[in-house]
Amino acid sequence: MTITRFPSLAHWGAFSALVENGRVIGCEPFARDAAPSPMLAAIPEMVHSPLRIGRPAIREGWREGRPRSGTDRFLEVDWDEALDIVAGELTRVRGAFGDTAIFGGSYGWSSAGRLHHARTLVRRFLFQGGGCVDQVGNYSWGAAQFLLPHVIGTYQPVTGRVTDWTSVVKHTRLILAFGGLRIENSQVTSGGTGSHVLESWLGRAKAAGIEFVVISPTRSDAPQFLDAQWLAVRPNTDTALMLAMAHTLIVERRHDRDFLDRYCTGFDVLRRYLMGEADGTAKDADWAAAICGIDAQTIRDLARRASQTRSLITCTWSLQRAHHGEQPYWAAIALAAMLGGIGLPGGGFAFGHGSLNGVGVPRADLPGPEISTPPNPANSAIPVARIADMLLEPGGAYEFNGRSRTYPDIRLVYWAGGNPFHHHQDLNRLRRAWQKPETIIVHDSWWTPTARHADIVLPATTSLERNDVGGSSRDPFVFAMHRAIAPVGEARDDFDIFRDLARRLGYEEAFTAGRDEMAWCRWIYQRMHSGAAKKNVALPDFDKFWSDGFAELPLPAEDFVLFDEFRRDPKLYPLSTPSGKIEIASKTIAGFGYADCPPHPAWLAPAEWLGSGSAARWPLHLVTHQPGDRLHSQMDPASVSRGHKVHGREQIRINPDDAGRRNIKTGDVVRVFNARGACLAAAQVDPAVSPQVVMMATGAWFDPADAAGDPERHGNPNVLTLDVGTSRLTQGPSALSALVEIEPWSAPLPPIQAWTPPTFA
Repeated sequence: MTITRFPSLAHWGAFSALVENGRVIGCEPFARDAAPSPMLAAIPEMVHSPLRIGRPAIREGWREGRPRSGTDRFLEVDWDEALDIVAGELTRVRGAFGDTAIFGGSYGWSSAGRLHHARTLVRRFLFQGGGCVDQVGNYSWGAAQFLLPHVIGTYQPVTGRVTDWTSVVKHTRLILAFGGLRIENSQVTSGGTGSHVLESWLGRAKAAGIEFVVISPTRSDAPQFLDAQWLAVRPNTDTALMLAMAHTLIVERRHDRDFLDRYCTGFDVLRRYLMGEADGTAKDADWAAAICGIDAQTIRDLARRASQTRSLITCTWSLQRAHHGEQPYWAAIALAAMLGGIGLPGGGFAFGHGSLNGVGVPRADLPGPEISTPPNPANSAIPVARIADMLLEPGGAYEFNGRSRTYPDIRLVYWAGGNPFHHHQDLNRLRRAWQKPETIIVHDSWWTPTARHADIVLPATTSLERNDVGGSSRDPFVFAMHRAIAPVGEARDDFDIFRDLARRLGYEEAFTAGRDEMAWCRWIYQRMHSGAAKKNVALPDFDKFWSDGFAELPLPAEDFVLFDEFRRDPKLYPLSTPSGKIEIASKTIAGFGYADCPPHPAWLAPAEWLGSGSAARWPLHLVTHQPGDRLHSQMDPASVSRGHKVHGREQIRINPDDAGRRNIKTGDVVRVFNARGACLAAAQVDPAVSPQVVMMATGAWFDPADAAGDPERHGNPNVLTLDVGTSRLTQGPSALSALVEIEPWSAPLPPIQAWTPPTFA
């Protein structure tokens, strides 16, 4: 048979799908990709997986109000019946309870294509139908998104728009990497990538003589070739370390007073706090050493090294995914300001290195392909990580970014794309909350845990079963995504599903804007083409782009340096803060009166950490991280991910001393538990992990036990994580503030059921 190639794109890289006899048999990496992700190998297997949802299905017991168990039987129906039921439910709930009784849930990476991006489509559909309760923020950098505008006037640096690597390689002499520089995380970029380049840029930086200090609970958070100094910080205590460095700069008169006077406001407030003028406690290196576990002299020496050369402070996203996660980001900015390097080539601060591909990659300042979202007539939204609170506490009051709000009473959840039973914290609590709505509608391609916990399930195509345009605002390529195969089973595109529902509800023309799939693809590309032309950048026309499979943006003429214009003239180029300056202390935040987020960087003990009283009962800090063999929970059933499991369970890494005290050896199945829940995992004894720390990848498909109190079977660590907001200011997720205990598992191993489709009535 003849093999045909079709260009396409995933969040983990561009590729050509190899198709033979109507089946995807392989994925060939984009020729320009320097280090393609091995995750591409999982795509053919997942496209033709037995877990694909073949037909629309209704949960048995939904009409009778039976609780959702995740193991319910389903009744398959035809598309017309399913869409009539969905349209009827939307009409019923809007009429009886109003638009704010519908929750438009669709958090997740879903497709790299912009037309068939599920979150965009579900919001477009529900907003044009009258509105719904939306979500704001994200689980990746939700705390930073709402803190940074108060401090530097924008959250763009956390999206990857930081000083270019070209500038760093030429000018930086010392990189302080809080949270590490884990290359595995650079396999992915939201919207996809044409080339994986973090390892290459790190190599060039090392060759240029840059020194690296990695501050992380694990040595493996930096590649060995960097020969980085490793500071084994206690999880969640980076803020104390940064504050002590700042204290050292002050007492040794190493801080840049001219920069602080001209470009910042509020430094004296922070200075008084660091010197302990109000509470009697100086935030010096001896104070911090007792908190963060790093020797006081090492802290002082690090501050001195940073002050003597061009330094760059970079923080991973993970630092702000913890209780009081605002503080390390604010402290990093304050420390960089005291060093005086902000706005200078290779100096200042950055976020996201080691969190994904594309951070600091030179790219012309042009928009990526996108579809805008219409206004939400309901004018209602919750912070993304507060979904369980919303469902469990309708009418409950909460505070968010200076405003007092009330949770709506949700009767219907509409979810397309994403898997809350992966990315949310305290999954047992979410499972209880998930019982509250009357109806849950899910679009999915596979029988994921979210689909298994739905009432109405509509089968959606994968990216290879439709046409699209993809790309990222942090990548110098835009890609044509050609339909490679016919839809599997009776799957339909999300766009077509919503179009038919909009027809039933009377607003098809508004939803489609009179365009079919290819007309939308042309429109998306043409918008990008026109935007480039306004900046004198010539891109090929659509027909050539579609034929070639990609277009490449030119390299920028100059290195991008974060806040260089502001540094050059702070009056002509002020920041979008109330003062126009970097707000080391914020009068706006002071006015909110939040005890859990003071108006300046501060050490606030997390709800759970190794210095808390609860560590006597739960003596190990659980650090969860992104997996290296899948994107979040995507492709977990494929052999690429399965090959890294042991006894079918996710691995948990543990220090040899901690393992020895518990009589645990590599390969042993263990029970990981705390007051919120328990899961099974396979132990990996690893000397690169700090004592009293255990590390576990997220993304194993949620596989709850049949009996209450028994451990989750597969190794999903989010049964253990803490579901509280980072603070009242940002309400971000606090997944990385979690204490646990571990013990050997001696009972028979329960079979994994997460990858078994439901039974059908």
